[in-house]
Amino acid sequence: MTFENNRITKILNIKYPILEGGMAWVGTAKLAAAVSNAGGMGTIGSGNMDPDMLRNQIHTIKKLTDKTYAVNVIMINPHIEEIMNVIRDEKVPVVIMGAGNPGKYISFLKDAGIITIGVVSSENLAIRLERAGIDIIIGEGTESGGHIGNVTTMTLIPKLTSVLKIPVVAAGGIADSKGFMAAFAMGAEAVQMGTRFIATFECEAHENYKNLIIKSGIRDTEITGAKAGHPARAIKTKFVKTVKALESNSLEEAETLMIGSLKRAFLYGDTENGSFMAGQSVGLINEILSVDEVFKETLKDIKE
Repeated sequence: MTFENNRITKILNIKYPILEGGMAWVGTAKLAAAVSNAGGMGTIGSGNMDPDMLRNQIHTIKKLTDKTYAVNVIMINPHIEEIMNVIRDEKVPVVIMGAGNPGKYISFLKDAGIITIGVVSSENLAIRLERAGIDIIIGEGTESGGHIGNVTTMTLIPKLTSVLKIPVVAAGGIADSKGFMAAFAMGAEAVQMGTRFIATFECEAHENYKNLIIKSGIRDTEITGAKAGHPARAIKTKFVKTVKALESNSLEEAETLMIGSLKRAFLYGDTENGSFMAGQSVGLINEILSVDEVFKETLKDIKE
């Protein structure tokens, strides 16, 4: 396998078809720059950032790399209109949009020369976004960390690549060379990894976060929020078990408990009150590596 005719590396102007998942809090400018400098595409996870916070992160990444990078935007961000304006003003090269239908923003971004990518968990939305002119689709399987759908990567990617003409990125459960090769066998032209990049030296997450990933097995994640309509996968901790139990009695109380929990995990490694979002691939990750080492391991079976 070579990347000479790979559509995604050409569209994004990157060396390797590896994208960093858009992770709120965890996806800082520092980590994104490291991924971009290694030859992939790093992603600033804007999460619920306000416009000033995002602008600061964009200014930071511009100082750290001259390579292609992306900003991930979730459609449920309360500041989304202002966020999109910041992205246009700062001439961000690529925008990844998820957690909803981003159709209304595609032409707004493309008119400014910005490459658009949509995250989907079904073929229906993917088809609509392709018709709306989106450039690339990320198919995110339920194995992923954070907010998820309910279809596996193994089923989702072959379906997307059979119904779409635009290139597809595979995400969910990919953390090594075997997952990389499997994604391409299913027709994907790139992979997106999130959890694997948390357990790197360049990631600014608390060491407790990284160590939980290393110690966890493939069954050590739990889904919360499904009853409220926004399922999310995190490492199974006492806190997550408490939230899960509360959901059976009081969704409102459970959601209140979750407020700020990802921040507490990322900044403080708070195992009592933090939500350590991660995918099932935690069971495939056994050590903290540098971003360059992650790339080397992931691409070890590739002949360039």
